[in-house]
Formats: sequence, C-alpha cells, structure tokens
Amino acid sequence: MNKIKVSSVSYTNSKPFIYGLQHSPVSEQIDLSLDNPADCAQKLIENKVDIGLIPVAAIPFVPNAQIISSFCIGSVGAVNSVFIFSNLPVEEIKTVKLDLQSRTSNNLAKVLLKKHFKVEVSFTTDQTAETDAIVLIGDRTFGKKDDFNYAYDMGEEWMKFTGLPFMYAAWVANKPLPADFLKDFDTALAKGIANITTVIEGLPFTTGIDMTDYLLHKLNFELTADKLKGKELFLSLINEVNV
Repeated sequence: MNKIKVSSVSYTNSKPFIYGLQHSPVSEQIDLSLDNPADCAQKLIENKVDIGLIPVAAIPFVPNAQIISSFCIGSVGAVNSVFIFSNLPVEEIKTVKLDLQSRTSNNLAKVLLKKHFKVEVSFTTDQTAETDAIVLIGDRTFGKKDDFNYAYDMGEEWMKFTGLPFMYAAWVANKPLPADFLKDFDTALAKGIANITTVIEGLPFTTGIDMTDYLLHKLNFELTADKLKGKELFLSLINEVNV
C-alpha cells in the first residue's frame, strides 16, 4: 500500500503530535513532512498530501475537506503564542502587518480588531512596512512580549469576545481514508498527548516562555463541541470582516 502523505506544522505546539506519530505503528503507514501552517494548507489544497494539520481558516478552501481526528491545536483562553504586538494601545492602532505563515491568525486579528476592539485598521503583508502593530504566531513569539509595550493574546481576547475556546488548526483530509488507518492515526496522536512531559524533556531550552506551562496548560488539544462551535462562529465572522 502506498504511504499516506501527512503534513504537520513544525512549531512547538505540534511536537506532541509529531512524537506520537513517530513513536507509533502508524509511522510505517505515513510519509510525514514538517511545514509552516500556510504550507501545510497549500499542500492539502493542491493534493500534494492526504492529511494536513492546517489552520482552520483554510478548511473551506480544501476540496472534500473533512476533519479526521478527535484532536486539534486549540486553547481555552490565553494561548501564549498567537499575538497582536504593538507599541500603541489597541484603540490607537491604525495599521497592522500580517503574518505570512497563518491564514487563521491573520483573520482572527481582523475579527478581533473590528468586532471586539471596534477599531478600523488597514492591513499589509509587506514585511518591510512600518506599522503600528504586527501579527505574530508560533515559536517566533517566544520572548517577544518584552519587545513591545502591548501584547494582545488572541486566544484570551477571543474568549473575552465570545465565551468560547478557539481552534487554531485541525487535522483535515482531502479524500476518504481507510477507517482502520484513521483509528491508528488518532491513537498515535493520543499517545503524543499522553507523553507531553516526555516531549518537553526532549526540547531545547528556550528563553521567554515556560514550556511546561505552554504545552500542558495554555494549549488544549481536545477537539470538543465548544471548539467546533467556535470554529463555525469564527468562519462566519471572517466572511463579515473580509467583505
């Protein structure tokens, strides 16, 4: 049987998943690549992989998209790796530089700024532009909070706005896959979540973040009904802010 091609985010937040996939029998059934979120999504959209851990805002663009796991990357409140950084208070922000690596976080920033903070801003993807604020996600946020006067954790702000948890990325397939494989895949992910302390022990020391707190308490990996409810609300709000 041909191996099933899987693209996972390479950030620290997905390390438990990677550990589980690499230390389970399903490893013999998959061809695993590690990418940034935008590339994960593009590979799945272009049918270069069969499964991707993709930003939820990219799901509508995936042909035949189906969430295939009971796990995701989410948070119930603050996540500590998805930020709007600024030297101005949010009510004074007029321009925002977006992060090229994640459609979800960029759209979440647009939703929160317009619907929650109620400010009108302009956005740019020009990484050389001077702006009042920037969107930054993942490992590149570690240790950055002290570089700015204001750090708005978008997981925390989404919870304040909606009362719901947030799902940043989901395991999505672009075609039907064997039920036995999907069961083995989910079992492997569960093994990774069960071994987070082992994962932490194997990570290099990183300044600017408490890795134990981040992986065990800030991130929440269970795909719950409330996270799905939050996802649907988020996708509907994206359409409103992008008109």
